Amino acid sequence: MTSHLPEHWNGRRVVITGMGAVTSLGNGVETYWRGLLEGRSGVGPMTYFDVSEYPTRIAALVKDFDPLDFMDRKDAKRTARFTQYAWAAAAEAIAQARLDLSKEDPFRVGAEIGSAVGALEVIEQQSHVLRERGPRAIDAVGGITVLINMAPCQIAIGFGLRGPANSPVAACATGIVAVGEATSRIRRGEADVMLAGASESLLTPLAYAAFSKLGALSRQNDQPEKACKPFDVNRDGIVMGEGAAVLVLETLEHALKRDAPILAEVVGYGLTEDAYHMAAPEPDGTSAARAMQNALAEARLEPGELGYICAHGTGTELNDPAETKAIKKALGDEAYRVPISSVKSVVGHMLGAAGAISVVTLVKVIQEGILPPTRNLETPDPECDLDYIRGEPRYQKVEAAAANAFGFGGQDACLVVRAFRG
Repeated sequence: MTSHLPEHWNGRRVVITGMGAVTSLGNGVETYWRGLLEGRSGVGPMTYFDVSEYPTRIAALVKDFDPLDFMDRKDAKRTARFTQYAWAAAAEAIAQARLDLSKEDPFRVGAEIGSAVGALEVIEQQSHVLRERGPRAIDAVGGITVLINMAPCQIAIGFGLRGPANSPVAACATGIVAVGEATSRIRRGEADVMLAGASESLLTPLAYAAFSKLGALSRQNDQPEKACKPFDVNRDGIVMGEGAAVLVLETLEHALKRDAPILAEVVGYGLTEDAYHMAAPEPDGTSAARAMQNALAEARLEPGELGYICAHGTGTELNDPAETKAIKKALGDEAYRVPISSVKSVVGHMLGAAGAISVVTLVKVIQEGILPPTRNLETPDPECDLDYIRGEPRYQKVEAAAANAFGFGGQDACLVVRAFRG
């Protein structure tokens, strides 16, 4: 089998053996997945702060999350919320993978966990303390907890990981970049096992005001669960979300040696830059299409072999038609045959973690043969004329699937996962 692999893989196939998630549907991958299939919405009123003067008053909040369920009080005090989400997701992924870290060489296990922004809430809180009470009142570790690399590093400290620890930052594409780069590290021989994913806790007054000023947020406050409408002609913007998703990646050889549960295989990754605009996507989708094509090429898959796409699908005026064009450019005539959906209508836009939860979705689709619909897609935009699943879940066997994630600044990423077949 190894003789047929791409040369840069160095004979090392990378498989997924565990997954963890924290979303607005609840804690855990199964809670997320069942909620997605049942059509439940994680979107509701914003309750973290007073939004009475904001044009948007809704969000997809993580609910019933207690960091003490996953870490001790000392660690909880020294970690920001985005790190806590990542820690919880990592713990679930490690448990599912049946990964006994006490039996591993710690220098062969690493973490590639990113975030678009990090602990903005800590920056805002400490800025307020500084203004009101002066520099002596500042939290001694607050300036460290805000750093994006605290997610992989605190997890490494907590779980005793001494291999590569890195925190990619690629705006909304961060999650896919993290999984793609972690896969590359394993193939280069830097590690046997990597925790990979992303986390976000961006629901703060400043972020809310900034995205509102940008005109990016849906203003359908009266019916929060119906606000985000990817690919619908009546869409009016994103709903901000939060949470984390982390996967355990390892070499096939390592997974087989320890009799790990193999959920799927990572086979393709593409990353491009559209060099177009800091906030708007390239209208014709050329760069995004190339990212998809590169991922398919690495996977050695023809467009017709792709069974599902978890779209970026933000529900904004510009993104959805641009992504539609990108898929058409990447897949040609096969674009009209591939089922597509977006999960942002359910869990909101998790920003840096959006791509990571999409990869989790791919694995569940491949495992169960159930394709989730795009909630709230009632009147398809004529410009978005592909097979966007709506209404009920679709039951269909899928061998290979792709996830798209397109970030502010033009970073376009695609990851291809396929069923493990030995």
